[in-house]
This record gives sequence, C-alpha cells and structure tokens, in this order.
Amino acid sequence: MKKENLLFGVIAILGGTIVGYIGTDYLNKSNSPQNSADRPAAPAETQAPAGQTGNGDLMAVIEQARQDPGNFDAQMKAGGMYREIKRFEQALTFYQNAATARPSDTEANVKLADTLFDLQRFEEAAASYQKALQLDPQNATVRMDLGLTWFLRTPRDLDRAIAEFRTALTIDPRHEKALQNLTAALLEKGDKAAASKTIQQLAAVNPGNASLSAFKTRLGE
Repeated sequence: MKKENLLFGVIAILGGTIVGYIGTDYLNKSNSPQNSADRPAAPAETQAPAGQTGNGDLMAVIEQARQDPGNFDAQMKAGGMYREIKRFEQALTFYQNAATARPSDTEANVKLADTLFDLQRFEEAAASYQKALQLDPQNATVRMDLGLTWFLRTPRDLDRAIAEFRTALTIDPRHEKALQNLTAALLEKGDKAAASKTIQQLAAVNPGNASLSAFKTRLGE
C-alpha cells in the first residue's frame, strides 16, 4: 500500500456525511469521484503523466510498465503516477496488470478497487474489495469502502451497506468514518432509533466530528 497518507477527497452524500478512505491509507475525500467528462483528457500513449513529460525517470517507469506488463513493481509505480493526477483510466490498466501478475497481493487488489471506485464502477470495485478482504479480513477501512460501493451504486442497497459498515465496526469499534457512514445510512433508511445510538458512539470517538450537527438536525434534536 502507498503509505504517504495522501489526502484524496470526500464523497458528498447527505450534506457531506458519507465519507470514505478509498484504501486503507487514505484519510478521507474532499470531492466526489469525477465523471469522465470532468476529468482532463487522457495523455497520449507515449507520454508520461501531464506536467511530468520532461522527467526522464518518470518516462522510463511508464515505458517499462508498458513494455513489461508482468513487472509488478513497474505496474504499481505507473498506476500510482496516473492515479495521483486523477488519470484513472490509465491507472486502471496498470493496476489490472499488477493484480494479474500477483493475484494474492493485497495492495494491488485494493489499488485496483480504489481506481474502479474512482471511475464509479462500483460493482467491479466491490469484487476487488472483497478479494482484498479475503487476503486481509481484518482491514476495517477496506470493509467500510466495500459498504460504500453498496450505498453509491444504482440501485443502492442500504441494508448491505449498513451490514458492511457494522462489520467494519466489529473490527475497529472506534473507526470514526465507519461510524459516520453507518449513521448516514441509517438516517437515509429512516431508522432514527439506531442512528441515535451511533451518533452517541460517534460523539464519544470525536466530539468535534463535523457531521454531528447535521445528524442531530435530521433527528430533530
């Protein structure tokens, strides 16, 4: 997994109350996944990521990855370069190659899932998150992200999303984002009694959580 704790964005659902890490090392999101029309045009096949064309080292990594799709490290590096600048279609190809080269690598499966999520291909993202969880079943954040794929797909499945958020909390009862997402999903479902309990838990974990006020307003408090 990439370990820089890169700030990546926030999914804005229910006034910004649904949030995810998208991968075990991300803090949260500040923008919803971009639609294809909103993303910059994809770079030409012979180019490195935009703004980095003159960097010989980056060009070499990209070219090595293209020439040797079985080279796991090169695929992961190239995927990371494109994903960092939100060229998700290009990143996806490299992460698919990486997951093929090492199907039992947790990081490759999570990165693949994250990128599919960014492309709003939620059903496919769920399959990759599930594969990652088979390899690392105690990863609460990946479990939470799996729940988000059920919340955000069309048609959504609130019950499945809620179940996944609850499972994440059995792994880490103080997982703030899982508590926040669970509360939002419960309110969306109309289960105010259960939401009231999770709001109390969320407040105990972080009294300054930015969504608490909105949650309480929805409860009529």
